Amino acid sequence: MMLRPRWIGALVFALLLAGGFAWLGQWQLERAVEAGKVVEIPSETVLPLAKVAKPGGPIADTATGQLISVTGSFVPTDYQLVQGRLNHGTAGWWVVAHATVPGAEEGARPVALAVARGWAADEATAKSVMARLADEPAAQQEIVGRLLPTEGPEVPSDKKHPTAMTTMSVAALYNLWTGVDGMDVYSAYVVEKTPPAGLTKIDSPPPIQERTLNWLNIFYAAEWIIFAGFAVFFWYRLVKDAKEKEDELRELAAGTAAPLGKVE
Repeated sequence: MMLRPRWIGALVFALLLAGGFAWLGQWQLERAVEAGKVVEIPSETVLPLAKVAKPGGPIADTATGQLISVTGSFVPTDYQLVQGRLNHGTAGWWVVAHATVPGAEEGARPVALAVARGWAADEATAKSVMARLADEPAAQQEIVGRLLPTEGPEVPSDKKHPTAMTTMSVAALYNLWTGVDGMDVYSAYVVEKTPPAGLTKIDSPPPIQERTLNWLNIFYAAEWIIFAGFAVFFWYRLVKDAKEKEDELRELAAGTAAPLGKVE
C-alpha cells in the first residue's frame, strides 16, 4: 500500500513539508540565541565613584563589580586585617583601610569608604605592611579599584581573638574606625587595583555577565517542530485510512462484510 506511487509522492511531499517546518524551528532557535546575547555591562570602564554609588544605602546591582576611581586619603590609625581570605585558592590576610573621600555633592561632608588594599599569604607580612602604611602621613591620592557590596559580619569562632575579622563587613569596620561619628559611609568596599608594595593584588574578576533568553522564540520553535511531526503523522493516517477503506471494500466484494444497514 505504502509503495504505491501516489503515496510515495505524498510521503515525499510530507517529508519536504516537515523539513520546511524543521528549518523554521531551527531559525526560531537561532533568533532566540541572537536575542539571548550577553548583556554587556561596562564594568571595566573606570567611572567616578559618585556616578556609580551613593553613601548610606546598598549599591545597585549594576554597580556591583564596577571599576571606580575616587580621590581620598587613608586614615593611618584605621588599618585592619581580615583573615581567611582566598586569593587564587590560597587563604591569607587582607590589609583593609579607611579612606575619607569627598561627598557626592559639592560642599557635602566627607564620606567614609572601606578599601581592601592587598593580600598577604601570612599574618607577619600583613602586619608588617600594615604598620608601614600606618606610619605614612595622610595625603590625597587617587584610589582605583573594583566596587563590591558589603559582606555580613560574623562572630569570630576563635574566642582567644574576639576582634578577629573574617568578612569584609563595612558595619564592623565602621565601629572600629576613628572620627566617623555622624559621617556617612558607603555600604560597599573597593578592592584596590594596584596594591601597595609588599602586598599581592587581590583577585577580583569582573562580574559574570548576564544572558537574556527569548522564550517566545523558543515557543515558536517548539511549535514548528510539532508541525513537522504532524506532517509525517498526517501522511501516515491518510495511508492507514485508505488501506482500511480498501480492506473494507474488498471484504464487501467477497461477501464477507455485513451488508450496510442490516440489523441482525
